[in-house]
Order: sequence, then C-alpha cells, then structure tokens
Amino acid sequence: MKRFLRNNGLSLAFFVLFILSIVGQIIFGFKEYNKELTQEGVTRVNLQEYLATGHFIESTFENWESEFLQMALFVALTIYLQQKGSSESKDFDREEEVDRKPDPNREGAPWPVTKGGWILKWYQNSLTLLLTVLFLLSFAAHFFGSLRDENMQALLKGLPQKSAFQYVSDSRFWFESFQNWQSEFLSVFAVIVLSIFFRQKGSSQSKPVDAPNFKTGE
Repeated sequence: MKRFLRNNGLSLAFFVLFILSIVGQIIFGFKEYNKELTQEGVTRVNLQEYLATGHFIESTFENWESEFLQMALFVALTIYLQQKGSSESKDFDREEEVDRKPDPNREGAPWPVTKGGWILKWYQNSLTLLLTVLFLLSFAAHFFGSLRDENMQALLKGLPQKSAFQYVSDSRFWFESFQNWQSEFLSVFAVIVLSIFFRQKGSSQSKPVDAPNFKTGE
C-alpha cells in the first residue's frame, strides 16, 4: 500500500480534491436550487431528484467541457507551435524524445507499439483523440442540462418550452460556454508565459531554478 500511494500520489491527490469539490458542489447546488424553487412557490426536490435536474447537469458539464477542450487543444498545438523559453513548449532547435519513431523492441513498450499498423497510428494520436471525445461528450451533456434548466425556468414563469433546435443558437448556452473557455485559455497562456521567467523548485512543470530564461522545455 505504501508503494502504491508513493507511485500514484499525484493522481490520487487530485482525485480526492475532485471528489471533495463535487460533493461541495452538490451540497450547495442542492440548497441553491431549492432556494430558487421556494422563492417561486414550488415544492422542493430531494437530493436524488436534484442530480437529474438541468441545474446540476449544466453546471457540472459546462466546466468539464472547457477543461477537456483546453487540454485537447494544448496537447495538439504543442506539436506544431513553440514558445521560446517556456517549460511547457518543445524546443524546435533540437531533437525531442516525443518526436522519435516508436521502437517496438524497446523494453516495456505498450502493446499497440509492438502490434504496429493502424493500431499504432491510432495509439500515437490517442491522447488528443480521447480528450476531444471527452470534450464533445461534455459539450453534449452541457447542452442537454442547459436546455433542461432553461425549460424548467420557462415552466416556472409560464413561458413556452424551447426545442433543442431553437436552443442551439440561444445566447444563454453560448454565454455559459464562452465564459468557461476564456478562463481556461487564459490559465494556459499564463502558465506558458510565466514559466519563462519564474521557477518552482521540485516541480516537473518548471525549468530548473538556475536555467536561463531563454531555455525552452523542462
């Protein structure tokens, strides 16, 4: 167990933080939603019912959507674009490990590498593809939840319901998306640029403390 915790400490720490955060979101989202229902003179929902509401689905997946979009674009764009001096960039002036041809004879090589063919072609692009799929799934879930919550709000106010076709061009849905996208792109921009000039000793995301500012890559 000690070895397991040591080998997986980073992922476990963030997973625990994720669980604590989503539990907090559920608790306070549940209270907020019922507060809104009470103000409208509508019967409160229980926790199980809340998890199926558009309020919870939309608020959850609009955030996941922006995270997966940011990561997919970051992984893909770092193939072709460089930021000189950043620890988050490749150095195009020297050969990088990530660009070398996969070697099926390398010890411990994943099975898609030893298999070759179309499986290898898929595998060598699998990270970007999977992140893109997760973005699209989250985007669809966000749209479904947002539409559901919009129609719930309309029902409470006695307004007509909207179809998915009508809602796809609705300002609310795109406002929810862009307000999250811009924050993710800003955070990536900040990490890329700040890592040129600032350091964090011991972090894999930073250059060595004594590395010159113009050194590109970790």
